[in-house]
Amino acid sequence: MSRPHPASRPRAARRLAFALPAALGAFALTVLPAAATSTPAQIATSKANGVAYLKTLQAADGSYAGSGLSNEWAFSAFAAAGTAAVDVTPGGDTSKNARTVYRNLLSTAGWPSGSPVVTDYERAALNAYAAGIDPARVSASRNLIAHIYGYWQTAEAGYFGPSATYNGTVFAALALRGAKTQSGTVRVPQALTDKMVTRIRANQHNDGGWNHSKAEGDPTALNQPGDIDMTGASMAALCVSGVPNTDTDIVQAKNFLKSKLVNNTGAFNAMFGVNTSSNAWAVSGLNACGINPQTGDFLTPAGKTPIDFLRAQQLTPGGGFKYLPTDTSPSAYSSIDALRAVAAGGFTAAPPVPVTSGAPQWAATSAFTAGTATKLGLTVDDGTGNLRVCSVSITPTGTTTTLGDVLNAATTAATPAGCVTSVIPSSGTGTVTAVNGTANSGSSTWKVSVDGSAFAAAARNKVINAGDTIALRYGS
Repeated sequence: MSRPHPASRPRAARRLAFALPAALGAFALTVLPAAATSTPAQIATSKANGVAYLKTLQAADGSYAGSGLSNEWAFSAFAAAGTAAVDVTPGGDTSKNARTVYRNLLSTAGWPSGSPVVTDYERAALNAYAAGIDPARVSASRNLIAHIYGYWQTAEAGYFGPSATYNGTVFAALALRGAKTQSGTVRVPQALTDKMVTRIRANQHNDGGWNHSKAEGDPTALNQPGDIDMTGASMAALCVSGVPNTDTDIVQAKNFLKSKLVNNTGAFNAMFGVNTSSNAWAVSGLNACGINPQTGDFLTPAGKTPIDFLRAQQLTPGGGFKYLPTDTSPSAYSSIDALRAVAAGGFTAAPPVPVTSGAPQWAATSAFTAGTATKLGLTVDDGTGNLRVCSVSITPTGTTTTLGDVLNAATTAATPAGCVTSVIPSSGTGTVTAVNGTANSGSSTWKVSVDGSAFAAAARNKVINAGDTIALRYGS
């Protein structure tokens, strides 16, 4: 039996798998952690040591990410622990700081591969945001938010990427809602959030958990056991989408995790046994929902918590975390997952203010480059619930473009197609009076929002800047 490593799931389940005998999980349950309930001082020490270990993973060229699955999730862990990626340098060489090198990688034409999947862009958006790179403005040609929009499933609204691979939708919610604008605003419209939340709820198993495959509409799948790591990710996706932790589905998920607690260690028993990464994902889900993993429901009768378990997997000296309690050496992936969880992080975090002199908190492209092809994210809500989502390919002729030009481009260069089939007027600078055959009528008119701004009258000459996320909505 094989299963994907939890850290690989946002990449796609097929990318990395390994065998884990069931008997090994049972053996792991007998291993006791060395520490009792973790104190703030112990957590602070764990964070500091974890950051020190993650810094040793940086390559000589400053990189954390390369071809295939690599260590780029370190950026989300660094941010949760209060370390800015721009401050992470090999041997003090600031020209090779981790943020700049990662941004350069994401900007290359060949990234991520010749056959990308939606989770490539979701993972990058979450980590770019944590590294202080605006994911919609990586470069003049790279807009990660628009790339994610391009995987919208028109026939199954709310899913991103093939619906059978449910985790693509979970990480769409985490990325689109969690990777906010530089000012901290949610950049996607509520209509899109609602569609994703509906799909996530529909995939919750009867036991209150989730797994990485689609379960919606399949009674057999819904009756199968959930697993703790995707339960953590799904909880986080709901909570970053605005679902309160008192919501019935969140409470059921919390109870599911509670049922998996191992009394004498504080670990969660994952489907194939206790391991650090699965436990860390579960804790990150609790963190994202504002549920303390050290008190109440998550303090066992033996006085252990999930944080106790994670800390017990941290090696000294060195600061790395083991994957299995029986291991004797650290795992890079597990160390990243564990640090993020111990540092009270979800699956991304706002970038800390750098300590490097002159380094800004954010790195972003501020303008289009004339003649350079790029993408923009667009949603079209006609008020009937038939939300259309797409990535629009456009080659600007100047440093800005207009709403009219974007809508015109969407009629022929949108992925998925059909986002905009017609727009009136089709030229000029005036007010948009009809889109996709729905015309302004009385108080019901077409309005536009950019990067989460208030909706206002849609005019063709509305200025659109590089990386803007555009929402068009019909109504009063």
